[in-house]
Amino acid sequence: MLALLAEQPRHGYDIIQEIAERSGGHWRPSPGSVYPTISQLEDEGLALVEKSDGRRVVSLTDAGTAYVTEHRAELDAVWEALGRDADSEAGELWDQLGQLHAAAQQVLGAGTPEQITAATAALTEARKTIYRLLAE
Repeated sequence: MLALLAEQPRHGYDIIQEIAERSGGHWRPSPGSVYPTISQLEDEGLALVEKSDGRRVVSLTDAGTAYVTEHRAELDAVWEALGRDADSEAGELWDQLGQLHAAAQQVLGAGTPEQITAATAALTEARKTIYRLLAE
């Protein structure tokens, strides 16, 4: 999302459409994941949301632009990975990662403190499990 906003200010729906297009239709984030992410970026001071013609337009702040500049290679790698064959194991992993991200955003947006703590523990364990795969 930051990479897209670095190109130009966008509406939330535009972000959804652009991600779907750039991923060849393999990943279409839901509004339930995009809009909380926009709010999080705004809370972190990386994005600014302003009304224009009755719609919310998201743009990067100076801090957001600096972040994109510092992390350009990492952000570009996301698009490269999305360009891989969706039928491959890597494509399936990216699909599951996107779904995991959406679920975590839902917990952050609507979860109780206990649910957030439990989700954090689950993600921590998942991360450890994935690293153990590499150690085999």
